Amino acid sequence: MGLAWQQGPLARGAIGMFLVPKPLPERLLYAEPLRRRMRVMLGGQSIVESDDVIVLHEPARYPVAYFPKSSILQDALVVTDRRTDHPDLGETTWFEVKGGDKSAPRGAWEHTALAPFASMLENRVAFAWAAMDGFYEEDERIIGHAADAYHRIDIRQSARHLAVSSHGTQLVETDRAIVLYESGFAPRWYLPRGDIADGLLTPVERTTFCPFKGICSYYDVGGAHQAAWAYLQPYREVDRIDGYVSIEPDKLEVTIDGQRLEPEPGQHVVAHGPDRNLTTDEVGVQAGGRT
Repeated sequence: MGLAWQQGPLARGAIGMFLVPKPLPERLLYAEPLRRRMRVMLGGQSIVESDDVIVLHEPARYPVAYFPKSSILQDALVVTDRRTDHPDLGETTWFEVKGGDKSAPRGAWEHTALAPFASMLENRVAFAWAAMDGFYEEDERIIGHAADAYHRIDIRQSARHLAVSSHGTQLVETDRAIVLYESGFAPRWYLPRGDIADGLLTPVERTTFCPFKGICSYYDVGGAHQAAWAYLQPYREVDRIDGYVSIEPDKLEVTIDGQRLEPEPGQHVVAHGPDRNLTTDEVGVQAGGRT
């Protein structure tokens, strides 16, 4: 998603190209100021709060927030013996993080041998997202990963004729679809639930989480397993998809104005689980009431 994930410009599966005379390195990292106040909680205690956060965009990884060491609560970091080597940023030291009545082994890290080109990250520490109790921008909890300023979602109404078939049998058709354009993904087409016959969708015991849309529920469609999904309580930023269902074009035949919709390379979505200590039912409330 966004700058360095899925098919973004810095991702491994980028669909575009930089128009430059010489090839770029296979891996490009991008760091920039977040320009938002961010806070990390552990054990009921704020272990760091800062207006001076740097976000690192690294290929095939979610954005990571780096905090100045000077803003971290005294005694919150305990150096461990663990050392790793980052392919671009060199030797990395790991910390146990302590907050309130909790501790998180390997809960934070610092790149301690940075080359001059990466000096922006000097004396900064990143915290393992799933190991902390929560990350906040101002007083609103941020779920999933640090904010990606390059991630965008646009939703558009479409009068194009969308039809869904299975082995030659038409299951659904509509002229009232909406299309969701999301950074790093092919367009996703959604059908009004009212245009889908009763009994066609069979709910399955599976949910995943999108940091930008909310909790995703899945359905079998006829004999096609988990061939459809819907956001039953989408975040208010994307509430236009409430009451709509999307169909996987690699599991059923989806046509738009008679032309088959083919799955695009690299479009398999890596499911993002809810943060530590959050159930799917709690995500909407913990995300600042976005239900």
